[in-house]
Amino acid sequence: MGLVAVDWGTSSLRGARLDDAGRVLEEKSAPQGILAVPAGQFPAVFDSVFGDWMRPADSFCLISGMAGSQQGWAEAPYETCPADLPQLVRRLHWIEKDRIAIVPGLTDDHGGVPDVMRGEEVQIFGAVKLTGIASGLFVLPGTHNKWATVENGRVTGFRTCMTGEFYAVLSQHSILGRTMQADAPLDEEAFLRGVAAADNGEGLLHNAFGARTLALFKRLSAPALASYLSGVLIGEELRAQPLKGAEQIVLIGAPALTTRYALALQTFGVGTRTLGAEATWAGAHALRTACLQARS
Repeated sequence: MGLVAVDWGTSSLRGARLDDAGRVLEEKSAPQGILAVPAGQFPAVFDSVFGDWMRPADSFCLISGMAGSQQGWAEAPYETCPADLPQLVRRLHWIEKDRIAIVPGLTDDHGGVPDVMRGEEVQIFGAVKLTGIASGLFVLPGTHNKWATVENGRVTGFRTCMTGEFYAVLSQHSILGRTMQADAPLDEEAFLRGVAAADNGEGLLHNAFGARTLALFKRLSAPALASYLSGVLIGEELRAQPLKGAEQIVLIGAPALTTRYALALQTFGVGTRTLGAEATWAGAHALRTACLQARS
């Protein structure tokens, strides 16, 4: 039975066709995230992108990400942490019974304030499968970074940090953006300088202003300033995480971000293992396997 794994996010849509062993046979992507899909048009967009993959009668599709949000195709209620694969299988939201389903996201609670993820849960379970690491910290850098704790193959909890969005706001909509090139390539020296500055005890609100003054006195170039600010923000994020005793963290995401987190974590004495899109496809395959086991 073929598996079609779909990651339908806010700004993009991507999918893979997998064989029974979980090997990727083909991949597709389209700039049709949920915000670009008119109301009521999700079935049509899905068919236009993945219809050929779904033609065989035994095709099976799992959709993760924001397609399961209130603004998506259909709302798939969150599953509360701790959560494992069988729990997600029980909470699948069926678009077409036994053929197309949306994976529920996860929710956690911090002192009465809820936290949520959609799509990352599939990547985490895929990373567990690929690495064989059933207990540890799994970090997913992005617009809203996720720090998830996994114990014996279950996601026991997680925290979200808006580091990526803070960088976008500061670099595009504040005075800091006037003197920097927000999309400049990574300058490792400037980045690590920013990571170190985050540990000076002066706080983020002060340290971020350094990106302004370093430009004012021409102590950093415009391209380097972007890396410095990124380092300050990521350094601040890492200072708030439970890194004590951590020897290795699994990073899941795009190389442009996982490279930065790996560099920053090195300064804390923490090693890393990095995965990309393969974690999503492996997670979908693991869910499919759990579905079959639940039926047997």
